[in-house]
Amino acid sequence: MPLRSHLRHTGALVRRNLLWIRQDPESMFDAVLFPIVFTLLFVYVFGGSIGQSLGGGQEAYVQYIVPGLMAMMGMNMAMGVGTGFNQDFNTGVMDRFRSLPIGRGSVLFAKIAVEVLRMLIATAILLVVGVLVGFDITNWPGLFAAVGLAVLFGSALMWIFITLGVAMKNAQSVQAMGFLVLMPLQFGSSIFAPTQSMPGWLQTFTDVNPLSSLADAARGLMVGGPVADDLWLTVAWSVGITAVMAPVAIHRFRTKS
Repeated sequence: MPLRSHLRHTGALVRRNLLWIRQDPESMFDAVLFPIVFTLLFVYVFGGSIGQSLGGGQEAYVQYIVPGLMAMMGMNMAMGVGTGFNQDFNTGVMDRFRSLPIGRGSVLFAKIAVEVLRMLIATAILLVVGVLVGFDITNWPGLFAAVGLAVLFGSALMWIFITLGVAMKNAQSVQAMGFLVLMPLQFGSSIFAPTQSMPGWLQTFTDVNPLSSLADAARGLMVGGPVADDLWLTVAWSVGITAVMAPVAIHRFRTKS
């Protein structure tokens, strides 16, 4: 099928997904509420104590946590792809798509495009709430670079969750498996707190955790500090995950649908 047809089909399916969100605004609750709840929770519950370890107080922790939460948003939004795909299979939507003369890949890329848009909305809300609680944006080019890096990594993770969405029986199973993956990666990283005080074995894990690389790269880009090593590690993780998981997800999708 010509590329132009694939693009047209993808655009039509993106519009379909956006219309579905408009009819079911509750599907945006995670993108809207997660950044608000997590920012306020960590800043006002842990900000004082962790901020002191950073050489400041709550203000220092705000500068630390907001870039870290940006890394977390991409991972949380990526899970929505898997649950959405699973629901489409179980409700018969995919059977309808199969009966239409459209490219199979269009279904995948349209879903990813909409989730990227949700990710950007969540990130924008996170930054607005961050500014309201004291986050100081001094490097706008670095901010946009950090957002782009988070989107790149989040898009790579979507291929993992697409595979889970196709392989597992229901959306609850996808969510349960997603949280089993998310929780250790998120809390065993430098997203919420510096890793220097962690046990040695946990520091070893955080050193290879891609979320630590993404969070540290985002901090370096947004508030200053070392960037290059963490940036290239994040890009390498993103490319590697996509190279491995995209063919698997596409194969499972074509086989099941």
